[in-house]
Amino acid sequence: MGSFERLGASVPDTPVIVSVPHAGRDYPAALLPALRVPAGVLTALEDRWVDAVALAARRDETMLIQRRARAWIDLNRGEHERDPRVDDGAVAGHAHASVKVRSGLGLVPRRASGASELWRRRFAATDIEARIAADHRPYHAALEALLCAARARFGTAVLLDLHSMPSLGSGQAQIVLGDRFGHAAAPRLVTRMAAVLKTAGQGVRVAVNAPYAGGHIVERHGRPARGVHAVQLELDRSLYLDARLDQPGAGLAATAAMVRAVIDGLADEVGGLPLAAE
Repeated sequence: MGSFERLGASVPDTPVIVSVPHAGRDYPAALLPALRVPAGVLTALEDRWVDAVALAARRDETMLIQRRARAWIDLNRGEHERDPRVDDGAVAGHAHASVKVRSGLGLVPRRASGASELWRRRFAATDIEARIAADHRPYHAALEALLCAARARFGTAVLLDLHSMPSLGSGQAQIVLGDRFGHAAAPRLVTRMAAVLKTAGQGVRVAVNAPYAGGHIVERHGRPARGVHAVQLELDRSLYLDARLDQPGAGLAATAAMVRAVIDGLADEVGGLPLAAE
């Protein structure tokens, strides 16, 4: 099975595929000796228990859930987003160094909230390349295969990439939709999602592309002109976790119901989209 779990058929029963790339709580033993901070600090990198929301929302959709921790490798970064401060195989000053890499949130994160540096040493290039081969590429290959199969069956496929975020503050958005500013999905899908959330969430505050426009996953897999759409969905963790933001809380069922309504809305909206040319 590898580092992720697939639920549902390899030829999907619906056009909506759900991805949960950042909820992993599997920390390989090889990772822990390299830490310069307590292991508990790494949980700040997790989309804490958002997989529980996804599972509670799921009916017959095909879903991928990453089990390996984000601290090991971040599936929402491109293979090139390697940080020279933690990775011997990265090229310092590389032209592709993104804002995320420079801020310490590259393919292998260098920092987490409340910690300046996570690691005692840099990792060998062969170590990072092994993680890419074992964990990063298989997840993306599986996701691409599912989207291709859904598109072949239904004419259109939609990727819902599920994440969670820290609270943005009083009066700020509680849910953020990201479609790479219209490049990863048809605008009508995002419009429908926002409307569904506001209704199902009884006035929950929704923003689009601010402050999260979607990461590598939706950028890589969203190809609207080819009939494959991708949207990132960020949930405020206070919506579904307990007061300590550590374990599933009383709001999980209501949050899962919102995600369920989004999935249903997307499946319904797909029927009105034009089919991509073969």
